[in-house]
Amino acid sequence: MDTISLFGLLLGVGAIIFGQILEGGSIMSLVQPTAMLIVLGGTLGAVMLQSQVSVFVAAFKMLGWVFSPPAMEPEFRIENIANWSQMARKEGLLALEDEVERLNDPFDQKGLNLLVDGAEPERLRELLDVEIAAWEAQLKLAAKVWESAGGYSPTIGILGAVLGLIHVMENLSDPSKLGAGIAVAFVATVYGVGLANLIYLPIAKKLLAIISRLVALREMYVDGLVGIANGDNPRTIEARMRGYVG
Repeated sequence: MDTISLFGLLLGVGAIIFGQILEGGSIMSLVQPTAMLIVLGGTLGAVMLQSQVSVFVAAFKMLGWVFSPPAMEPEFRIENIANWSQMARKEGLLALEDEVERLNDPFDQKGLNLLVDGAEPERLRELLDVEIAAWEAQLKLAAKVWESAGGYSPTIGILGAVLGLIHVMENLSDPSKLGAGIAVAFVATVYGVGLANLIYLPIAKKLLAIISRLVALREMYVDGLVGIANGDNPRTIEARMRGYVG
């Protein structure tokens, strides 16, 4: 559980609500279902229009990473590479064949299979780098769905404000309806800007940061496999891999 994300969300929303109370305002004045419908529905529709189904679904699946990031396990990969490099020096690359079945990650399995099959170091790196690049691109497309939502939301909020003002102008002769229209107008803007800067954009940035770390771990793994293929000293390989995680 990534507690800082949860704390940050609560702090951001809480600060706005507490500020409203300090100013003498009512919390209920911020609760406007019509404004929320306009902002959430409009933003969701715009994001769906720009996205492929697979990317849109992936974006929501990745949402859980904000509070529970995927396991990185850099030490597990470093330990594996260190052990494999020792085995390869003593018994040859074919001795690593049985290790493939012990791996759960298909990418790790593919890399080790290429190594065991005797792929040239540069060819090995080239094949795995292509796969990493494609995988990274797909993840970033999903993360940028939230970034796009952060771009659309304030504009939709302004649209909601304009609709509220139109409602006000249509009912100038009936003062009892003016308050509701003005409330929708201003609260829609609050929702649009607030959701963008407290929810959507932070989620996008957090996901992109997690993706960068995941990509770095795969690049570290590839570097280790190439080191084994080159016949580098196991200690040198391990030291180089630890440079990726600091």
